[in-house]
Amino acid sequence: MRILHVLDHSIPMHSGYTFRTRSILRAQRECGWITSHVTGLKHTLAGPAEEEVDGLRFYRTQATGSLLERLPVASQWQVVRTLARRIEEVVERERPDMLHAHSPALNGLAALQVARRHGLPLVYECRAFWEDAAVDHGTSAEGGARYRLTRALESRVFRQADAVTTICEGLKSDIVARGIDAAKVTVIPNAVDPQAFAMDRPRDAALAASLGLEGRRVTGFIGSFYAYEGIPLLLDAMAALRSRHPDLALLLVGGGPQEALIKQRIRQLDLDDRVVFTGRVPHQEVQRYYSLVDIFAYPRLSMRLTDLVTPLKPLEAMAEGKLVVASDVGGHRELIRSGDNGVLFQSGSADALAGALDRLYSEPETWPALRAAGRSYVETERNWTASVARYRGVYGGLQ
Repeated sequence: MRILHVLDHSIPMHSGYTFRTRSILRAQRECGWITSHVTGLKHTLAGPAEEEVDGLRFYRTQATGSLLERLPVASQWQVVRTLARRIEEVVERERPDMLHAHSPALNGLAALQVARRHGLPLVYECRAFWEDAAVDHGTSAEGGARYRLTRALESRVFRQADAVTTICEGLKSDIVARGIDAAKVTVIPNAVDPQAFAMDRPRDAALAASLGLEGRRVTGFIGSFYAYEGIPLLLDAMAALRSRHPDLALLLVGGGPQEALIKQRIRQLDLDDRVVFTGRVPHQEVQRYYSLVDIFAYPRLSMRLTDLVTPLKPLEAMAEGKLVVASDVGGHRELIRSGDNGVLFQSGSADALAGALDRLYSEPETWPALRAAGRSYVETERNWTASVARYRGVYGGLQ
């Protein structure tokens, strides 16, 4: 089976392409499927028109220099037009059996045009609703004109695609609520490669020393600093735990729009001696930082985005055998069975988060069972081999 993937920012960027896409493409290759991949103008990193990485062939859509590419609204339609032309060229060369377009809707719209002209089935994969992400980033207002247009375009692709996949039950429920047949929508959940993580990785003593974390218990957050992640809430919880757990430290690894606000909040709460802020670190170094953390905290705030979408980071922490404390938003509830493979707390409550951390740090005898259950969960339910196997039913039903 030959599959042409239509991607957005997932083409190799020298340091790698998105984790989910890379994992899917590798697993599909292991299934014996022949895949090729094309990206549109949304991928702005300069590079050759064709590139091979990890044994996978990628095709870029080159910018034309047209004025349309610089105009706010026209640029989006130019993305569709140029991408459709590039897909057409690649289809003629690769002769795929089907197209598999990945969100956002601009990719789906371009792929639809080509699929219909060539009589090819189209699978459309939705990983998040871009209109909701834009609300959190401050580039769109919920219910505004741009929000409604983006949602309408996405719904159009859902209706016209031959099959739809998505990453979690929350997104599937919203798609079905738009009038899409539930039988047409398949959940291909996020997962991890358990072999890439170590359950009993030794603590990196040299790194701990360089960060001033020797002899300290460490709560950690590794990821992007968006408002919906709720990191200020975690800082408030750390302040509340100061007297009860004087050896406790917080390790923040990453960066993003909330970085300045987070640093300001650290100063306001007088937490400079308790918070280690590393900034972004090279991907190949991340597991060294995982080794330093006892409990990972994910205090996501409740909103459409977090209630519908499951994150990947808690699964990585479980694969490393780490304890996981997370807010009870819908996306977390799909991953975490509180008291079994992690602990959930009331979203938006610093007191509830502090209480959950306090109980765990006060009851170390509960740690082995939680750690083992988390690792077992990713090994048996959330590994890429099991996840990608669900594509067999999707693709097979379209042949």
